[in-house]
Amino acid sequence: MTERTDSGVDLAQRALDTVQRYPHEAISIAHRVLADAPDARTRSTAERAIGLALRELNDLTGAARHLRRAVRAGDDARLRALARMSLGYVLASAGRTTAALRVVTLALPQLTGADAGRARMQRGVVLHYRGRFDEAVRDYDQAVEIARREGDLLLEARARNNRGLLNAHLNAHLDADTDDDLNRAAAIFSQLGLDLAAADARWNSGIATGQRGDVAGALHCFAEVDSEYRRLAVPRPALLLDRFELLLSVPLIDEAVAVAETAVTELRRLGMASDLAEALLAQARAALLAGDLATAADTAAAARSRFRRQGRRAWATLARHVELRAGYARGTRSPALLAAMIRTADQLDATGWPGPALTSRIEAARLATTLGRHSRAVELLEIAADARRRGTAPRRAQGWYALALRHRLAGDESGAARALRHGLAVLDGHRASLGATELRANSGTYGKELAAEGLDIAIRRGAPAQVLTWAERWRANALRMRRVSPPPDPDLATALTELRMVSAALEDALLAGNPVQTLRGSQARLEQRIRELARGVNGDGELLAPPGVTDLAAALGAAVLLELVAHGERLLAVLVRDGRPTLHDLGSLTDAVRVARLHRFGLRRLVTTGDSADARAGVRHTAGVLDRQLFDPVRELIADCPLVIVPIGDLHAVPWSGLPTCAGRAVTVAPSATAWLRAAGRRSGGVDPQPAGGPAAGAQPDGGPAVLVAGPRLPAAETEVRQLSAVLPGSRTLTGAAATADAVTGALNGARLAHIAAHGRFRVDNPLFSTLELADGPLTAYELERITSPPGCVVLSACDSGLAGVRPGDEVMGFTAVLLALGTRCLIATVLPVPGELTTALMLELHREMLAGHAPAVALARAQQAFAAGPDGAAGARHATAAAFVCFGAD
Repeated sequence: MTERTDSGVDLAQRALDTVQRYPHEAISIAHRVLADAPDARTRSTAERAIGLALRELNDLTGAARHLRRAVRAGDDARLRALARMSLGYVLASAGRTTAALRVVTLALPQLTGADAGRARMQRGVVLHYRGRFDEAVRDYDQAVEIARREGDLLLEARARNNRGLLNAHLNAHLDADTDDDLNRAAAIFSQLGLDLAAADARWNSGIATGQRGDVAGALHCFAEVDSEYRRLAVPRPALLLDRFELLLSVPLIDEAVAVAETAVTELRRLGMASDLAEALLAQARAALLAGDLATAADTAAAARSRFRRQGRRAWATLARHVELRAGYARGTRSPALLAAMIRTADQLDATGWPGPALTSRIEAARLATTLGRHSRAVELLEIAADARRRGTAPRRAQGWYALALRHRLAGDESGAARALRHGLAVLDGHRASLGATELRANSGTYGKELAAEGLDIAIRRGAPAQVLTWAERWRANALRMRRVSPPPDPDLATALTELRMVSAALEDALLAGNPVQTLRGSQARLEQRIRELARGVNGDGELLAPPGVTDLAAALGAAVLLELVAHGERLLAVLVRDGRPTLHDLGSLTDAVRVARLHRFGLRRLVTTGDSADARAGVRHTAGVLDRQLFDPVRELIADCPLVIVPIGDLHAVPWSGLPTCAGRAVTVAPSATAWLRAAGRRSGGVDPQPAGGPAAGAQPDGGPAVLVAGPRLPAAETEVRQLSAVLPGSRTLTGAAATADAVTGALNGARLAHIAAHGRFRVDNPLFSTLELADGPLTAYELERITSPPGCVVLSACDSGLAGVRPGDEVMGFTAVLLALGTRCLIATVLPVPGELTTALMLELHREMLAGHAPAVALARAQQAFAAGPDGAAGARHATAAAFVCFGAD
């Protein structure tokens, strides 16, 4: 009997020691022990092992059941205290923090030595959940001290990991101490063979990196640890919330919404009530940024209710903050809302949420101003403005924004403008640290309020040059940054190749009518992997300053710049001609967008569903209405001059040559005046505008060959390339099986001119996954970023190849933005589907005009006019095909 009891004790202890490394094996061992009718001590240890293993596997209900059995089975105070300590951890994870704190505190007096250290650490976890952060840090400090005194490496690693994570979340001690805690924890876990715990500690290092503002570094860390989690095959759904925070900090709003929804679903399924409440709050915050105000309010209320039941007052306050913001965004303007916002801001400050407190005070100040309570607004803004001195870049920028609002309340418009410039400069520094195109383009959200305030000041002053400066200060900033060449990354190259293969197989399966669910899943996983790898590129810290009117006038020559600007519900335009800027009101922005969409719909219908007199009449009508709104107020000034148009929002997709004013006229479209001037400098052999310093990027390969590419499954493409090769002798042609992605990107390097005729597909959800179909599968915009010496001029004879996803700040994403950022001077591409057979004739005419010495925009206008005047039988389709092509960049 004694021998069997000793064996049972040893096995139970082995099960307990195995919990974190091999939870399934721990459960199996413990069940074997329990099946052998052990004594009370052994039973308690085995039940505790099962409970902790089930916690590792996210079965909180089962974990709590077995840990209660462990408490009941314990035959001495120490065993019962150890079981209570573990039970407290599980109860906290389940959201029952009051009960958790009670049982852990009850256990503490019964424990000494390393056991007491573990209990201290466990109580720190519970206090952390309840938002009592200072008390939690003190318990973690004591746990680390006890662990080092007792020589308990595992306890030291766990306590350091928890302390480092809490300090990272508090934005406190984000220095060597935090890094030392997390790095030391990961090293100890690895030394002990606890790979999963080591991965958790490294993940927490990613959180700390993100809190310091190093988004690229944090994303890179998360991607690496994700691979480790997949290797270990252990789910970590709660870690989705950390990824969510980082995505929201960019912000990548659509992806953050999806991650929050996944977290809610998984955590609800697993019964992890504490983390579920946080996931619901995450979902509410994402919905607020996405403009889904009803979901934001309802989900925040649900999260607040859960937090209150769990005794987590700090978290409940944060949920209330989101509710109030949703109410304000929905138009509520009442003294009751003002009082609630001020009260919540004070509570947020007191419970360790300075960022949300800052946002609450700024919005409360704006509400107070609306309600006529100016002294209250000034008081709130003075507190908020102090944030400009410390913290992350977005928080410091908010502080400058608050100072600007305070200056405006005092009637000091010049002081307000200075504060806004300071705030935008802070954000410039932050964005320059981001190397990935996707992160740069999406980070424009943060400057929206500051730029809009500056724009409002300039418009109210009636100062067109200042309006242009403020519009450029926030517009297409990703293209103001120096190009960052991604370093060679074999993992990224492999993922892109695999994606091309999977996408080609998916296309084949769709055409054959075969099942595609598995292939779609593989495609989604590869796209996520590519995004994560591409986001890890650091920026170089250099930005171009927006140009002044003098610089623009010198480059424009006889051309006229027409930059569109949104001001509330109005559409304005800054026009620059002969060095003189003027400001014009073009009417309702909503009306312009609505008519532009109708015009696009009509042109698309002519191409895709057939030509008819009614369809042509509809297109003529919408074209006339849009043309009159956009050009009547400036018609005398633009006369018959070439145009450089800088659109906004949905107007980026306008087929400009389809409007009467633009027909037969050289029209160039650019994401911003800064981007246009940069491209124009490449054309003339000049350099980029550069107070930010450094030589011009993207030198033009004037002496390189012309490259002609035909994609598969498009007979007209082969015909087009064959006929163009006769027009462009000495050109390099890639057709059939030779037109692979690697061959095409290799040929584009150093080319003078590139013409690609292929099937194109624009991806609204992620424009960087827009594709051109080649022999071995689709070529994505991501892959074009690997080109080091881009062609000076690129023609994409492919459907929708000129469309762009537009993010806040009129940041454009797609082939246009990628090629212009690489250094391409101009891109001629389509904003509509185009029929292959008709397109060939237009493309031949275009290249003949360019060979005759005409600049691309002039050549395109002449080719479009000649092409549209063809046989009457397909007049509508010819008009739509011609209108689909737009010259982007600089002619």
